[in-house]
Amino acid sequence: MELYFDSHAHYDDKAFDADRHEVLSTLPHKGICGIVNCASDVDSARKSIELSEKYGFVFASVGIHPHEAGKAQEKNIDELKKLCFHKKVVAVGEIGLDYHYDFSDRQTQNLWFERQLALATEMNLPVIVHNREAHADTMELLKKYRPKGVMHCYSGSAEMAKELIKLGFFIGIGGAVTFKNARKIVEVVEMLPLDFLLIETDCPYMTPVPFRGQRCDSSHLPLTVSKIAEIKNVPVDLIAKTTRENAQNLFRVQFI
Repeated sequence: MELYFDSHAHYDDKAFDADRHEVLSTLPHKGICGIVNCASDVDSARKSIELSEKYGFVFASVGIHPHEAGKAQEKNIDELKKLCFHKKVVAVGEIGLDYHYDFSDRQTQNLWFERQLALATEMNLPVIVHNREAHADTMELLKKYRPKGVMHCYSGSAEMAKELIKLGFFIGIGGAVTFKNARKIVEVVEMLPLDFLLIETDCPYMTPVPFRGQRCDSSHLPLTVSKIAEIKNVPVDLIAKTTRENAQNLFRVQFI
């Protein structure tokens, strides 16, 4: 059985309220060796840590998502800093900018993105970055702080991916690579060196074909890996092994 590391999941989401334990407890038997459960605010950061304490293969990231930036309070930065000291916290995230929905105003999004980049630098943790239609501002701040990290659910161009690689950033590829209209992300995967590739589900979202529209979980990762292997014309086990090692190096974790 191949072993897969899911670099981005949301098992604290209400979509899993009815069967969270049933889903998580079966994943190691389905080849899932590690998961980073990503926060969207302080409350979900605490829930992510609780999950990481219950399941040895689950790790946590802590941060405030750009959608939630407008609700953030000054005390939150100190709360996040305290959570960063937990032994199962491996990253600051999910943080970044989202100019598609603009649920929080852009000035506030930039403020909290920058503050959390500074926090990650202070705590010597990598970042998990959300970027949607905010490429220029995202790159400006990443070049300013130069953190280690991953661009989650990558939606940019191959040219931007090359810029990120120069910064030492990993590119997170999820179920979208299996979609019929996935021309741009396929181009990115074609040029992407394996040493900068991570795989993810973003579950319960972004379910790969042929289960698109259903709830996603980490057991769907082999579908994404199979598509990446097809695009790269390499064996599936090479993608699984390389992304597993990349996750281990970025997040500084050991697998079950």
